[in-house]
Amino acid sequence: MQHAYRLVTTLLLCISVRAAYAQQPPEKLVSGHFTHLPFEQFVRELEIQTSYHFFFDPPAVDTLFVTLKVQEQPLATVLQLALQGTALHAAFDDEHRVYITKDVVIESLAPATFFSPAGSTPLLERPVAEARSTATPGRSRLVSAAEARVYEVGRGGGAGKVTLAGHIRAQTNGEPVIGASIYSESPNVGVSTDQFGSYSLTLPTAGRYLLKVRGVGIKNTQRQVVVRGSGQLDVEVEEDIVTLKEVVVEAEKDRNVASTQMGLERLDIKTMRQVPTAFGETDILRVVLTLPGVKSVGESSTGLNVRGGATDQNLILFNDATIYNPAHLFGFFSAFNPDVLQTVELYKSAIPAKYGGRLSSVLDISTREGNKKKLSASGGIGPLTSRLALEGPLVKDKSAFLLSGRASYSDWILQQLSSKSFRRSSAQFYDLTAHISHEINANNTIYATGYFSSDRFRLASDTTYQYVNQAASLKWRHSFSTRLVGVLTGTYSHYDYDIRSDANAVNASRLQYRIDQPGLRADFSFFPNARHTIEFGASSQFYAIRPGSLTPRDENSLVTPDVLERERAVESAAYVSDRIEVSPRLSVALGLRYSLFQALGPRTVLRYAPGEARSELSVIDTVRVGAGGKVATYHGPEYRVSARCVLTDNSSVKASYNRTRQYIHQLTNTASVSPADIWKLSDSNIRPQVGDQYSVGYYRNFRANTVEVSVETYYKTMRDFVDYKSGATLVLNHHIETDIVNAEGRAYGVELLVKKLTGKINGWLSYTYSRSLVRVNAGTPAEQINGGQYYPSNFDKPHDVTLVGNYRINRRFSTSLNFTYSTGRPITLPLALYEFGNSVRVLYSDRNAYRVPDYYRADLALNIEGNHKVNKPAHSSWTVGVYNLTGRRNPYSIYFKAANGQVRGYQLSVFGQPIPTVTYNFRF
Repeated sequence: MQHAYRLVTTLLLCISVRAAYAQQPPEKLVSGHFTHLPFEQFVRELEIQTSYHFFFDPPAVDTLFVTLKVQEQPLATVLQLALQGTALHAAFDDEHRVYITKDVVIESLAPATFFSPAGSTPLLERPVAEARSTATPGRSRLVSAAEARVYEVGRGGGAGKVTLAGHIRAQTNGEPVIGASIYSESPNVGVSTDQFGSYSLTLPTAGRYLLKVRGVGIKNTQRQVVVRGSGQLDVEVEEDIVTLKEVVVEAEKDRNVASTQMGLERLDIKTMRQVPTAFGETDILRVVLTLPGVKSVGESSTGLNVRGGATDQNLILFNDATIYNPAHLFGFFSAFNPDVLQTVELYKSAIPAKYGGRLSSVLDISTREGNKKKLSASGGIGPLTSRLALEGPLVKDKSAFLLSGRASYSDWILQQLSSKSFRRSSAQFYDLTAHISHEINANNTIYATGYFSSDRFRLASDTTYQYVNQAASLKWRHSFSTRLVGVLTGTYSHYDYDIRSDANAVNASRLQYRIDQPGLRADFSFFPNARHTIEFGASSQFYAIRPGSLTPRDENSLVTPDVLERERAVESAAYVSDRIEVSPRLSVALGLRYSLFQALGPRTVLRYAPGEARSELSVIDTVRVGAGGKVATYHGPEYRVSARCVLTDNSSVKASYNRTRQYIHQLTNTASVSPADIWKLSDSNIRPQVGDQYSVGYYRNFRANTVEVSVETYYKTMRDFVDYKSGATLVLNHHIETDIVNAEGRAYGVELLVKKLTGKINGWLSYTYSRSLVRVNAGTPAEQINGGQYYPSNFDKPHDVTLVGNYRINRRFSTSLNFTYSTGRPITLPLALYEFGNSVRVLYSDRNAYRVPDYYRADLALNIEGNHKVNKPAHSSWTVGVYNLTGRRNPYSIYFKAANGQVRGYQLSVFGQPIPTVTYNFRF
């Protein structure tokens, strides 16, 4: 009897559920005269007249136009008339949702374990509903069966809030999808995936939910879920080959309008590939330079000046390991192989509390995990470089490896030039990247990354430059529960340069510099409920610097060895932050980071007479600090506050404030980044930098969320960053503090960004007005610069306009245009010659009182894709481009030479003519 009762009850339930899908909805009747209306617009009209929401796959309806005249007709009748003669079907549910499917009729069945005992353990993602296909053989089904199923998660018997956790991965290769949104509209709760593709979503109660997944580069999907209790739901999504409107709309809307984060720019590799570059290879730093508030001082410089900050005020992370020189060949190439990259995130303001150590920005670069499904390869061949990446599973669906290499072969071009000096030159570099990920079980995953790059060049001289970057990281991610996740990370960073001169035997020398930085950090994320996301953790890193050594090349050299004392220090920090949803319209993020820096011995410390300019003559004492002793200690709080107020569904206002501290300084005598730059730790004579930034922004989406507009304004103050006395000596200076002055600065500006990442025509337009001013007013009058008044920094460029536009001709051909204009950077000019002490001297202007000519450049590229057959053994593409299309001779630097009693100025241009490029890319 019991079995018969369960059978009859189940049949009755199935009939009632099916009736809920098939019955005519008791809703307001529809009236209207629709003439050749696109189906998308047609359903929008129906949504306005009724309380129903429509869900469909855009390619399935993009050729359907509706011509219909109805008067007071039920919605089901209207849809039947509109879809008559097509392969489309409409299904209703009891929550006022309409599903339009092609060749598929959705049937809902009761869960097989609906009457199971409370103690039973359901499987994760157990399917409890099916989809019946009406497609003829050979026709593809546009609706995934996974969307038509109902999945059962968790154990029964619980009450109150439940937490759903899991991963979102790509269906083709098992890669995590970063920044994807998974949410429910009823109730309105949602989260985004982290750098591991994981999420934790707290729901108010157990029950049935429709979860939607949106993200850039993936197809929109959804899952029908019966949640009995807290548990895990993993979702595999399809890659979106052709950019569709709905793919980008929701994901961008969540970030641009609804997120509390401001000053964040996120780029994926697909977007970066569309921006033309000098030598045809995707360059992430060049793409970052097209964003508002980001500038550089010259044509070939990859040093980033973010919102009025110096290049050393940017923290560049490669899978959480610090990179000190992110460029190859004097900045012509980025140091990162584009084939291994997943996402790039730039934080310009509201920097999360887990980051610290730099004043201006954080550039967080993440690699892909590798293909967990099958072995594959990708690469490219260009005029100066070639690259290759291999990836595949170690254990299918569990672990994967990713190996990549890139190398230059530019010497053959130099040998073809007529100039003897160029034929004597050489320029080579290569980089290697290795990454392994392994999922031990559902709660434990290990990630390991190794990176090595080397540059070696000699430009028309006997001096050879070589510099090396090394980085490694090892991560262990552990899920304590669906609400608590921890990541333990060990990192190692290394940078060194080696400059060798063999001009003649008697002064042949070798100049070396080296910095090593091992570190350890622990980060935890706690999700107590849907309104709170708490992050906390701690970190510590050790600095070991060899500031410089000059040694003779061999026994024939007469160079006297000169070695600077080593520097050591420990920088530690602890942080906590909480993102709070005060109400559906108001969210607040509060964070506190406390950092501690200790400069360590052994070290010799010079003390100077107070009130006098620092020089060798003002030294009053020499103190020797032994091993393990404290040379200096600095510490202090770093505040992080941001808030978001939603004005309408398409607009919001955000504000933020953050304080940052920086304990390491880059010393350079050039405006752009140079391989010979050195890093100096804070000590008893050089204080750490401190910065405060205030930001306010307005964000608005237009045209059904396909166009984003944002306006951000900021004001930043900085103190105790380093500037230099005129004629400062930075290399092999045993008392560098005598040539350094502590400066204060202020920067302010407005950034406008208009972005459209959908449709045949897409891209972004940015305009930045900004000022970056410096003042040296402390110390003695001899140490003051420009009379203690504010003067423009080396990278003060008030106006900057950038346009990145792409036009997709069809699925195989697309064109890209990049245009940029900026105000010329400041320089100091010689004004006159005068005689003093029977010698002729040069009178210079105030520091940075003049500017070089304005900069503008246009680039054009044509991208040619191979055919899109899925079963092809290999896929390839060509990129044909022209860098500096107009041949503009933009000034890289201005220099002067004195001859015959006259001082003449000269302009150096790096690219003074159009640079054509052809690059072949492949993957298989």
